[in-house]
Amino acid sequence: MAGTRETALPKGFRSAELGWPELHRIPHPPYRVPLIGDAVGTNLCTPLQDSLRVGRELGPIFRRKGFGKEIVFVWGAGLTGELADESRFAKHVGLGVANLRPVAGDGLFTAYNHEPNWQLAHDVLAPGFSREAMEGYHAMMLGVAARLTDRWDAEQAAGRAVDVPGDMTKLTLETIARTGFGHAFGSFERTRPHPFVTAMVGALSYAQRLNVVPAPVAPVLMRTATRRNRAGVAYLNRTVDAVVERRLHGPAGDGDLLDRMLGTAHPETGERLTPENVRRQVITFLIAGHETTSGALSFALHHLAQHPDIAARARAEVDRVWGDTPEPAYDQVARLRYVRRVLDESLRLWPTAPAFAREARADTVLGGVHPMRRGAWALVLMPLLHRDPDAWGPDAERFDPDRFAPAAVRARPAHTFKPFGTGARACIGRQFALHEATLVLGLLLRRYELLPDPAYRLRVAERLTLMPEGLTLRLDRRSPAVSAAGPEITGAREVPSASRCPVTGAGE
Repeated sequence: MAGTRETALPKGFRSAELGWPELHRIPHPPYRVPLIGDAVGTNLCTPLQDSLRVGRELGPIFRRKGFGKEIVFVWGAGLTGELADESRFAKHVGLGVANLRPVAGDGLFTAYNHEPNWQLAHDVLAPGFSREAMEGYHAMMLGVAARLTDRWDAEQAAGRAVDVPGDMTKLTLETIARTGFGHAFGSFERTRPHPFVTAMVGALSYAQRLNVVPAPVAPVLMRTATRRNRAGVAYLNRTVDAVVERRLHGPAGDGDLLDRMLGTAHPETGERLTPENVRRQVITFLIAGHETTSGALSFALHHLAQHPDIAARARAEVDRVWGDTPEPAYDQVARLRYVRRVLDESLRLWPTAPAFAREARADTVLGGVHPMRRGAWALVLMPLLHRDPDAWGPDAERFDPDRFAPAAVRARPAHTFKPFGTGARACIGRQFALHEATLVLGLLLRRYELLPDPAYRLRVAERLTLMPEGLTLRLDRRSPAVSAAGPEITGAREVPSASRCPVTGAGE
């Protein structure tokens, strides 16, 4: 089989002191308390955003400890560049990712490096994201987007604001389900989220809670949540099993991802995915293929609404490139270069999969200062990496799509923008997500003026992935727009999430 299998390392959480011989060199918050560690003052509902605050204070590498678990965090561009070196480091499956293994097992996202199915699945499924395959998905993406605009037209005509995260979730779930597996969830016909979405969000939130609830008391504090999570996982499994059964005993597909999972052998070894692994891969794609893209679209629409000058410039590009064609062709989407910059800049500030972990393949020294034993790992915080002033300048908090102009990209160091992870285990569906998101932004800018709620301040909800909480927009149907460069771009104020807490299950 293509690729080198890693020798297995011990499973389960490995605290930093087991892999970092000179841990004392790495700063940690002051006033560390025995047993509790650095957890005093931590907001368990927003652990990532709390770590961002600590990281700003302590610098590009730091550590935090809570209830016996110590983690090394990295966000400096130079150190991240080292961690991205595939000859020295590999993906580490830990924290929330490992907590999803009861749901996704050895699927592409959650497999350990030594498990063979991730390489087998990657090699079998990679052609499903080729240019030819992507072009085949385009018409279905347009069809789902039309369901969204029908819904938004009705809301606009009734004078109601639209629920941006809710509708983006419906859009992206339907898109991956239809293009990848020939299945329709009927999301836009529902007044409430599809039960699959409820179960999926529950699984993500449960995995997040396992990260922060002390292990000794978790069985007591999370008894009800554990029972609910088991029921949710069982529902996910039943749903996917039904989709696979229909394909096996019904009409053949058209060469989509499910067809490849069921009927394609590895080109070199002849191996095929087992039925159990097919289920895990389908669940992986349905969750990862819509959850992160819906967040990216939601953040982008928030920023466009907050910056009408940038929205006008993006809209003018759509008008110029697409003209009066009723539906843009596949090739026309890639020509929306400024719209793509808007998307990239949104992913810079709030990458919806906000962290990735890397482990040492062999004993090494990070940054020439910090020894690491084989298997030692660090968590890269992308929202801070993407705001590193050494790479992005002193105004890194400002929303400015021109950071992704070709000259600006060439001038930046490598490995400073990582919204899809890094290395051999980076997101296989990156081009699918980018095409879908760019297409949808273009269609919405072409059709609507985006009107923000003046009282809204960005609240970021955490459930392993990130999503703007409570974001609504009002819409105006538009006439053909006039291109505008607009005044200087300013940033929107952001505040921590005050939404329903994934740890306690209650609102703050």
